[in-house]
Amino acid sequence: MSKTLILLFHPDLSRSRANAALMRAAAARRPHVEFIDMQALYPHGIDMVRDGEKEAERLLHADRIVLQFPIQWYSTPPLMKAWQDAVLTRMFYLAYETEGCLLEGTPVMIAATAGNVPDAYRPGGRNMFTMEALLAPLRATAHRCGLGWAQPFILYRADKLSDETLEEAGQRYAAQLGTWIARTSHAETPTASRHLAPVQG
Repeated sequence: MSKTLILLFHPDLSRSRANAALMRAAAARRPHVEFIDMQALYPHGIDMVRDGEKEAERLLHADRIVLQFPIQWYSTPPLMKAWQDAVLTRMFYLAYETEGCLLEGTPVMIAATAGNVPDAYRPGGRNMFTMEALLAPLRATAHRCGLGWAQPFILYRADKLSDETLEEAGQRYAAQLGTWIARTSHAETPTASRHLAPVQG
C-alpha cells in the first residue's frame, strides 16, 4: 500500500481545535497515513545543514505529501516557510541530481484552516483576495519543484466552529484524502524505484 505523508505545521497543536480534529479524523479513517507534528519535532526551528538531509529522506519515502497548516496573516506559519527554505532549497538547488529530481512527480495537497468566512476571501471582501490567490505562492512552489497540485482542502471559520461541525469537517477531510489517495495510487508511485533506506526520526 502506498504511503501518504502529512506534515502538520501548527505552532501549538495542544491549543488547536480545528487542526487537531482534522488530524484525528484522517488518522482514524485513512490507513497508511503518517502524521508529523513539525512544531513538536523542531521547537527551535529547522536548519538546512542539521536537518535538511533527514527531511529530504522523509519526503522521498512518501508517495504523496500533504502540507497542513493554519493560515496566519495571509501566509503560512513561520516554521513552514523555514522548512521550505531549508528542505526545498537543499533538494532543488544544492542536491538536485540526488534528491530534487527524485521528488519530481510526487502529488501534493494543501490542507489549511482559515479564521474568516468564505465570502471574506474575494475581491472586495474583507480579505481582498480569493483563497486561490493567497495560495498562489505554494502552487508556484509546487510547479517549480515538479509536484502534482491537488485541489486544496480549506476549512473556514476554523476557530469558531462547534465540536459537531469540526467532526463533520474531519469526515470531509478524510473523504477528500481518500479520493485523492485512490486517484494517485493508480499512477506509478515515485518511490517505487528508489530503494531508499528507512528514514530516522
